Amino acid sequence: MTDKLELDDSQWREKLSPEQYHVLREGGTERAFTGKYDQNKQAGEYLCAACGQRVFDSARKYDSGSGWPSFTAPADEDVVEQNRDVSMGMVRTEVVCSKCAGHLGHVFPDGPGETGLRYCINSAALDFEPEDGAA
Repeated sequence: MTDKLELDDSQWREKLSPEQYHVLREGGTERAFTGKYDQNKQAGEYLCAACGQRVFDSARKYDSGSGWPSFTAPADEDVVEQNRDVSMGMVRTEVVCSKCAGHLGHVFPDGPGETGLRYCINSAALDFEPEDGAA
């Protein structure tokens, strides 16, 4: 079980950039094709930008053409949680970090491979740590 990270609003604002705060704490979405990790092909791990928990890895990343980093599955089962999202006039499944409850993006049932899932994640919600020697 992951220890939860709980900060008050002023602490989150101090820790995160304005864009990160908007995405991670307010459930915002960055514009398609603008995120720094959409086209990243390096081997490594993707961490929650708010708390540093490993949430995705490059082995499960693929180019969905959506304009956001896309993954077939999280790094481990327990690192993300899913919530029903009925905002924007549609029903979606929100993906949040299990440690800090930061909004990462959404998951859709239109992905490739055995999972059939597409985790559509905001670059602003992520930090990237390259594999040793993959810089």
